[in-house]
Amino acid sequence: MIGAILVGFVVGIIARILIPFDVLRNMHGPKSWGFSIAIGMAGAVLGWLIFTVGLGIGDDDIFDWGGILMSIIGAVIVLICVNWYVRAKKVLT
Repeated sequence: MIGAILVGFVVGIIARILIPFDVLRNMHGPKSWGFSIAIGMAGAVLGWLIFTVGLGIGDDDIFDWGGILMSIIGAVIVLICVNWYVRAKKVLT
């Protein structure tokens, strides 16, 4: 469980660095960390679904350090979708 949270946090931070001007950039502290963990974990699941289930490449574990690249790609996709949704619905403004 702790490993999944750490993977989610690292992946979420990397995704937020890679996407400029994301809607979460003005958050600070525990709220920002929580969103980073959630985005990272959702990205890990999405990356696992795309690459392992869909394409048949990668390992079988969802939350491990071996699939970090797949998780980052999934988290970037999740963050782009979150940005689109928040800007369309003006949820956080």
